[in-house]
Amino acid sequence: MADTVLQAETNELDAWYPDRTKALYILSQLVTRDFKLKYRRSALGVAWSVLNPLLMMAVMAAVFSTLMRFSSDNIPSYPLYIILGNVTFALMSDATSQGMGSIIGAASLLKKVKVSRWVFPVEKVLFAVVNFVFSLVAVLVVMLFVRVYPTWTVVVLPLFLIYITLFCSGLSLLLSALSVFFRDVMHLWGVVLTAWTYATPLFYPEEILPAWMLRLELFNPMYHYVGYIRELLMYRRLPSLKMNLICLGIGLGAFALGWFVFRRHERKFILFI
Repeated sequence: MADTVLQAETNELDAWYPDRTKALYILSQLVTRDFKLKYRRSALGVAWSVLNPLLMMAVMAAVFSTLMRFSSDNIPSYPLYIILGNVTFALMSDATSQGMGSIIGAASLLKKVKVSRWVFPVEKVLFAVVNFVFSLVAVLVVMLFVRVYPTWTVVVLPLFLIYITLFCSGLSLLLSALSVFFRDVMHLWGVVLTAWTYATPLFYPEEILPAWMLRLELFNPMYHYVGYIRELLMYRRLPSLKMNLICLGIGLGAFALGWFVFRRHERKFILFI
């Protein structure tokens, strides 16, 4: 039903608006639709975006700090350390997992309506970013509870969102294009995300890693993004110029690669979906 309404509205826009305006309109409508669908018939609704990271943090903090005794003098608050890592990685995981199947999922619409195809994977990223913003309420609750109060450095948070949105958009464009031609990508990506989770210091301090593994972390994009948001909200200091350039460079590089692959092959999508 939602796709039928969107198709009708898109057809009406065809004669009156340029492609860019139409694409932005569809983008906003898709984000709104996904938001309504996710929380439809849910008693708590959007509150789950706050409760879920809080519950996950509580479980992981109990397991890893009590049973496995993960701790470090360099970590002001272990619960805050965990929740910042979890919500940041969840943003990337949700954005790419949903974006990967976005073209296949929109097959019926793409066969009937002339619309910019990039809208669908990018929309999934923007929806994940919206959920991430809501999850920051849970981060704030933890900050207040452990008495690590926010400072003026939070004004740099939008810059972080730009960096990671570029990165996730690039990955989503790349994966959505690949999954059209190779369905196995959709199964393999779950394995990659699992390995990536354990390869990133989300719930364990990076000090426990051997020197050779610490060197490998420099090539892990999520290591840099998780480190960036922890600098802002846990250590309450501005990330260095080097850290900003690395995060921006990773985001631009991923987006350029994803955009190139997507635009090069998008005309063939209709033959495979």
